Amino acid sequence: MEKRVTTFEIASAYIGVTIGAGFASGQEVLQYFSLFGPNSILAIILSSILFVFFGSVILDLGRRLGATSHLELLRYSGGKYLSVFTDGVTTFFLFGSFSAMAAGAGAVFAQQFNLPVLWGSAAMVAASAATVVLGLRALVSVLSFVVPVLLVVVLGVVSATLASNPVSLTQLLLVNRPWEAVVPYWPLSALTYVSYNIVIAVAILAPLGALAQKGRVIGEGALLGGIGLGLGILAINLAIIAVPGALGFPIPMASVAGRLSPFLGFLYSFALLAAIYTTAVGALYGFAARLAPAESARFRITTLLAGTIALAAAQLGFPSLVRYLYSAVGVAGILLLGGLTYTFARERYRGLIT
Repeated sequence: MEKRVTTFEIASAYIGVTIGAGFASGQEVLQYFSLFGPNSILAIILSSILFVFFGSVILDLGRRLGATSHLELLRYSGGKYLSVFTDGVTTFFLFGSFSAMAAGAGAVFAQQFNLPVLWGSAAMVAASAATVVLGLRALVSVLSFVVPVLLVVVLGVVSATLASNPVSLTQLLLVNRPWEAVVPYWPLSALTYVSYNIVIAVAILAPLGALAQKGRVIGEGALLGGIGLGLGILAINLAIIAVPGALGFPIPMASVAGRLSPFLGFLYSFALLAAIYTTAVGALYGFAARLAPAESARFRITTLLAGTIALAAAQLGFPSLVRYLYSAVGVAGILLLGGLTYTFARERYRGLIT
């Protein structure tokens, strides 16, 4: 019998597949939250609540359906026709997200270490593929180790920044430029941010729910994961606002860490690579598991082929992939959230969940 997952493992996997290059670099937080100034706090609270709710719904459905990929869940919540669209969008975005993570690793290698972009992308693709071919259980174990270390580094840099540069209301007002945000209205921006992240997370959370023995573990895992994501977004948001000059850099948080000390800037670069890795493995696993039975020979071949193609796609560049691909899928992902909300209400009415 396969070992069941714990609350901590669920929360770590949830956080891990979400905090990729855009999150840890500060670019996502800047574009979807910081530019709303004082309202960024409200947007973060809303996104945290949504992460908890949709995470718990996906995990519970995955457990009850015995899901092996996101497809079973999409068919159950989206119906015959809508599920075809959401499945196509989700599968496409999983590959696109993996390509974006490979591009992000290349950008870090070039900007922080003065190494060729291709080296960084190739290293990330190789590390991700090597983890994914070992299966979901191994992937969860890796994330349970990497995510806590990553969060300690990120929160440590943020704490040191805020200790020397406290955030004031004036600073919040100075960065209040919603017209520059990807989505110019903070409630919709928070919803879009959650929707495209859920499109990635569903690929791991659905089969992960099937490994959970009790509903209580699922609820606690989703709660801990959602709160952890919210606190991480809040911390990075405050750090970016506290150092206004960081807003103009491609990797704002590396700039923030570098202002404290060159060593911290160097250390944060590795934390950023770890964040890219956690999302890359989740996206690659979800994509391969959709196209082939998990942990089969065809699954391993699919993983290696996807890695090779993604390496080529990564050469399009990180900023372009994040800004346009993520935003477009975020809007489409709202359909997925709508389907999940409808399913939750329907199951609640039927008494299938309490």
